[in-house]
Amino acid sequence: MLPPLPITQQYLLPKKLLTVLAGKFASARLGSLTQWTIRRFVAHYRVDMQEAADPRIESYASFNDFFTRPLKPGARPIAAAPFVCPVDAAISQFGPIEHDQLFQAKGHSYSTRALVGGDQALAHKFEHGHFATLYLAPKDYHRIHMPCDGRLKRMIYVPGDLFSVNPLTARHVPSLFARNERVVCEFECAHGAMVMVLVGATIVGSMATVWHGVVNPPRTRDVREWRYDDREITLAKGQEMGRFLLGSTVVMLFPQNVLTFTPDWSPTRPVRLGEAMATVIETEAAL
Repeated sequence: MLPPLPITQQYLLPKKLLTVLAGKFASARLGSLTQWTIRRFVAHYRVDMQEAADPRIESYASFNDFFTRPLKPGARPIAAAPFVCPVDAAISQFGPIEHDQLFQAKGHSYSTRALVGGDQALAHKFEHGHFATLYLAPKDYHRIHMPCDGRLKRMIYVPGDLFSVNPLTARHVPSLFARNERVVCEFECAHGAMVMVLVGATIVGSMATVWHGVVNPPRTRDVREWRYDDREITLAKGQEMGRFLLGSTVVMLFPQNVLTFTPDWSPTRPVRLGEAMATVIETEAAL
């Protein structure tokens, strides 16, 4: 059975060129053209500007300034749960990692090792663990926060394709999240290792972290890695850790026997930054 036309088009389009051009436009300060673009975007996607720290469209000099806008203090209360949702998004998939396989969509899975850029030792930490994949739609708040307290261990840039990451594409492009460009952030938390993967996509101009700034561009052909063993970079639950300059997806990895997702979580459900995501599994040793 042939894939839908929008999927076929993605294989044919010059995705990297389109993304570079979109990034240049989004970062440009074009006065009235920028304001017009933002107003059209807000109207089309029904963006709630009353949540923004500054709701005035004319206050944003570039589209990226608007897209990564901060929220008003208190707009996203952080729950007292051990693990909270790190973004405004829709749940794509979540659940157990079957040995080293993450479920993408019906008929499609991909390996933890491929997702983290081929590092088998890192992937091994999450065998039989749990994962959550969260899709950020264009209307969503696009800053990414910590699901729990964590100390940064390293960051890995993995080059790749730039397919869209919307639900339709996830159903039809094999290993989508392990073939797209991505930034892998490894943390050490109270309950062991934790990885947050920021997945790039068509038109995603770049990804940035609070400790590094913009990671891409440059878009290199080789994997790049930064280690932070000699630096004390600790981020608290709910604290900002990065942002997308145009939207995409976050994949989180947790080790075995660490957490249980809250009962009200289900695929396609909208979620918000700060809401309870999971509880800690009570082991026999802890009882």
